Amino acid sequence: MIRPSPQLVRAAGQILTVSYPVLALSAGARAIYQLFFKPGVSDYFSPTLSAVAALAYLLATLGFIVRRPWAWYMAVVLLGFETLGVLIVGTWSVIEPAFIGRTVWHLYGVDYGFLPLIQPVLGLIWLFYPENRALYWRQAQNAQRKAQNAER
Repeated sequence: MIRPSPQLVRAAGQILTVSYPVLALSAGARAIYQLFFKPGVSDYFSPTLSAVAALAYLLATLGFIVRRPWAWYMAVVLLGFETLGVLIVGTWSVIEPAFIGRTVWHLYGVDYGFLPLIQPVLGLIWLFYPENRALYWRQAQNAQRKAQNAER
């Protein structure tokens, strides 16, 4: 089994720390503009997809910040959802571009430098890296110990 180097995982974590909140803000602003302020919008499918992506990015950011087991599971599910979403919507936008329109995941995230395609993979590598994964359970154990000590 090939195991990524600690430097690669650390670099992935640094990229995710910046890219997820920025992409959440960018995708959210795009969706809000398209849904509420852009004149002549007749199809709400693509702005709604962008809003769903923005929400997924925001919740994934929370999953990276909160070091609890539930947050780890939530982040893994969201990153899996993002990966499937960008692959399905990206492929669909190649096959039927008029139906998909311009979303965050259009052409695999071309408007965002392909970050929507790259970052969930980096996020999964980071989350499944043994040392990072252990942090989520260690933090929960420390919180339980503190609560038990406070009761005494």
